Amino acid sequence: MSEALLERGARALFERMRDKRVLVVGDVMLDEWVWGRVSRISPEAPVPVVAVSDHSFTLGGAGNVASNLRAAGARVAFAGVVGDDAEGRRLLELFDGIEVDRSATIAVSDRPTTRKTRIVAHHQQVVRADWESSEPLATADRTRFCAQVARLAGDCDAVILSDYAKGLFSREVVEAVRGAHVVTADPKPKNIGLFTGVTLVAPNAGEASEASGIAIKDEASLERAGTELLARLSCRYVVITRGERGMALFGADGARLIIPSVARTVFDVSGAGDTVIAVLTAALAADARIELALQLANFAAGVVVEKLGTATASPEEIVALVGGNSGG
Repeated sequence: MSEALLERGARALFERMRDKRVLVVGDVMLDEWVWGRVSRISPEAPVPVVAVSDHSFTLGGAGNVASNLRAAGARVAFAGVVGDDAEGRRLLELFDGIEVDRSATIAVSDRPTTRKTRIVAHHQQVVRADWESSEPLATADRTRFCAQVARLAGDCDAVILSDYAKGLFSREVVEAVRGAHVVTADPKPKNIGLFTGVTLVAPNAGEASEASGIAIKDEASLERAGTELLARLSCRYVVITRGERGMALFGADGARLIIPSVARTVFDVSGAGDTVIAVLTAALAADARIELALQLANFAAGVVVEKLGTATASPEEIVALVGGNSGG
């Protein structure tokens, strides 16, 4: 497809996305950002002293998928688990702030809200501190959660399963969304078997290598890994994201497509996979052909890697990058 045709197709597709409702099910995190500058080393230990100038919170993990969907114009519902704590309440407020239906998100008492605190100085991360539990949900909580997921899944055009291996996912959770028209997943390798039968999975190259047992070193090994995952998961599509090397599509119908990265500069790859699965799924929910959906997701990733931290890509930014690539 020519870039001019892609630009027109992207504009039309974003318009169709606005009518679609997407449910995100996944491991939500509170991303805490401490911004500052370093001018000296601590007299107490050989570590930098960061003079703090700003402090902010954003939706992380599967929450970043929801943010990317909202940025793309889709209507979004979210199902996840938070702790019964101040951080969990802050997360719910962040969802409210971007008009995400978080009625299927439950609070539990036996784990903290996942929080990742990053201290950034001079546009570089100095250190990160994590508060989290990766233990499986208690049986009663899992039953309650699955009921909430099933309640919303039937009313949505698509479902995204965003797995960060924090104990949320089980086969019961995946089964709760099986009635949806489009179900996509971004699974961690150790949980890959839970996602059998979904429409599409989108691991990165390292995750695909681990999940398939095939080290991806070249085009031939990439083909073997993609084919292995297709067969193992009985899904319609496998998309392998490859960072600066672009993306690769493998379809159960024999479809194959490898596209190069369109990023002009790579500043931070944090959350790029969230952007890819969000745009891919919203496009499929709007009945886009898989090739167009993949191209659009690739341009969206090209936008977010030029930003610091977990970021989103607006339709205007994505279309502008498409136009820039076509010389428009």
